Amino acid sequence: MPPMLNNQQQAIQRWLFIDGTRVRRTALAALLLAGTLAIALVVGVAGPLMALAAAMALIAALLMLDDTRWGFVAVAGVALVLPFASLPFSIGFKPTFLDLALGALFFTWLFKLVIGRQNDFIASPIGLFVGLFMLLALFAFVKGLTHSPPSSFLIRRFGEILIGIALFFVCVNTVRSEADAVWVTRWVLLAGGAAAVIAVLFYIFPDQAVWVLDRLARFDYPGGYDALRYVEDDPELGMRAIGTAIDPNVLGGMMILVAGLAAPQLFVRERIFPLWLGGGILAAAALALYLTQSRSALLGLGASLALLAVLKYRKLIPLGIVALLLLLLLPQTQDYVARFMAGIRGEDLATQMRFGEYKDALILIRRYPLFGVGFTGTPDLDIYLGVSMLYLIIPQNMGLIGLAAFIAAVIGFFVMIFTSWRHGYAPRLEAMLLGYAGAVLGALVSGVFDHYWFNMTYPHMTVLFWLYVGMATAVVLVQRREEEENV
Repeated sequence: MPPMLNNQQQAIQRWLFIDGTRVRRTALAALLLAGTLAIALVVGVAGPLMALAAAMALIAALLMLDDTRWGFVAVAGVALVLPFASLPFSIGFKPTFLDLALGALFFTWLFKLVIGRQNDFIASPIGLFVGLFMLLALFAFVKGLTHSPPSSFLIRRFGEILIGIALFFVCVNTVRSEADAVWVTRWVLLAGGAAAVIAVLFYIFPDQAVWVLDRLARFDYPGGYDALRYVEDDPELGMRAIGTAIDPNVLGGMMILVAGLAAPQLFVRERIFPLWLGGGILAAAALALYLTQSRSALLGLGASLALLAVLKYRKLIPLGIVALLLLLLLPQTQDYVARFMAGIRGEDLATQMRFGEYKDALILIRRYPLFGVGFTGTPDLDIYLGVSMLYLIIPQNMGLIGLAAFIAAVIGFFVMIFTSWRHGYAPRLEAMLLGYAGAVLGALVSGVFDHYWFNMTYPHMTVLFWLYVGMATAVVLVQRREEEENV
């Protein structure tokens, strides 16, 4: 500490801890008065809401710097509850809350590596594939700059995508024990449950939803009744749930992750939550997903729960049958079922538009098959970036080589999960492992019909996807450490 600051600190300590009661009380009163004036100044200049937000941000920053696990709390909370919020002022650009949460988490982890509090770096069994996918994404981005100069916005968004993928390595290097895994999982589920409840309430009370979104407009959220979404953009066909995710399909993808992770908690004795809370989170997520009217999300959730039922939790089978019968037979669900069947037959407008996107995407991929065209634009005027399928948008951006790297990482992930799971797990770890793995499968199935898992418009979805992949891998490594310690 510099001599001047050190002298000032010692002077304050002498005044605060001096033997004279009157002097000590005077010093404390002066310190409290100075703090009160500082708070009043912030409230007066920025307003009470901003002052409260600044105080909460300061507390959050101190917690994250002390313990990496609080960084996961911030990332999960922002990605699930306030994914599009940004600071109400510019520093050359407007950092999003997600930028700040990810930055704090990565800074804390890297700082621990630098000062020696963490001495090793764990690549994990699939780290090579994940790292290769990141490098190919960076190569494709740089290559694309030769024909489409980027804006500062696109550079920042690509950075968010890259950091979202790198979150995998933070998970496997910082979640080192069962207690760490339980901590992160609890907060992910709590944030997901909060997002689900908000989505249901927004659906039931659309006027109040607009009021809330209008208040969030200063944080760059869309406001007004235009923020509400309807089936095929027709209010006569019914509203779709949006929550704070704004896009119904994106909200549906979030709910796949929440419901898939929550479902196994109903069937183990050593739950991370009481049954009423875990069941409530699952019910809220399933209801929110249904209200989105997202057919791809419904298929994804079905795939997630089917995997859990086949591998371990047989009680999900009768529950799934009951849910399916209710969906098919209840009068309130008939429009949903009809729209789902129309999508399968390719009869509705949304599905037909998707088929057109698929055709255009294949044209682009045939012209630039190896490394794609990057992320900033296309070199030809008759083709464009963007398609509602994960497995086409990756080769558009990164070529077939990039898609191969992604598929290799995914295959390696499930091989690692199933190989490890066959050796046996304690019930609580097993529930987390299969919950994360089932949710990832659900995301991959929904990706056949949607693109938000790898799209610069929705970087928080990339963050959530790789958070789940990283947490599942971290659980595998925790189990391996316990096995080695017991040998």
